[in-house]
Amino acid sequence: MTEQRTDKTGAPVSIALDQDRAISAYTVSVDGEALAGRADFVDPPQAADERVFFHTEVAEEFGGRGLAGLLVREALADSIRRNLTVVPVCPLFARHLKEHGDEYEAGGGRFRRPRPADLALVKETVENAGDA
Repeated sequence: MTEQRTDKTGAPVSIALDQDRAISAYTVSVDGEALAGRADFVDPPQAADERVFFHTEVAEEFGGRGLAGLLVREALADSIRRNLTVVPVCPLFARHLKEHGDEYEAGGGRFRRPRPADLALVKETVENAGDA
């Protein structure tokens, strides 16, 4: 999955799904090469139809170009395509769904509030990735 977009400067932007690393993520690259940011997630093993987004980051030198918003919107759109329930642990995802949740659900999306088990899974995932 690679989606082509443009940022606020008009530069070409690619958003891709990367599940080949210790922590899976949607990544955003600018001008076809520079990795500018990522939205990290974990798919709970006990809930194959859920995706827990827990961290979104864009490199400082790419700030102000709207890349975080592009990442969030594409990750949510892909979650709809994959029929996944989104669990927004990441404050950026939580804020977006608080503001646009009705619109997201109207478009076929599903989300729910994080539970303690989700937070524990994120902690375990991050700790295990550090050991890898």
